Amino acid sequence: MADFTIYHNPRCTKSRETLALLEEHGVKPKVIEYLKTPPTAAQLKDIVAKLGIKPQDLVRKGEEIYKEKYAGKTLTDAQWIAALVKDPILIERPIVISGKRAILGRPPESVEALLR
Repeated sequence: MADFTIYHNPRCTKSRETLALLEEHGVKPKVIEYLKTPPTAAQLKDIVAKLGIKPQDLVRKGEEIYKEKYAGKTLTDAQWIAALVKDPILIERPIVISGKRAILGRPPESVEALLR
């Protein structure tokens, strides 16, 4: 089976459910607690490319810091990447990566596409 990585927040229910689902399928992913070890700008660029989304689509818009600093602003992709590096709490979670593909675990069952 391919190598898997999960960008994980253990305080997040969906993140815990996604990790449990992977483990139920016999996957032992590399777990990165992204609030303790935030991804670099280069890693984030790679992640959004694998997800097939724009950086702003990875932003958690319900977070207070988003409302205070970013709501209503038009940022470039590079500026959004910089914002996610500076404030990793804004990164949507969980993100599961396997090879050249990545999926957001919202809902957790969506990661089953990586298991096929």
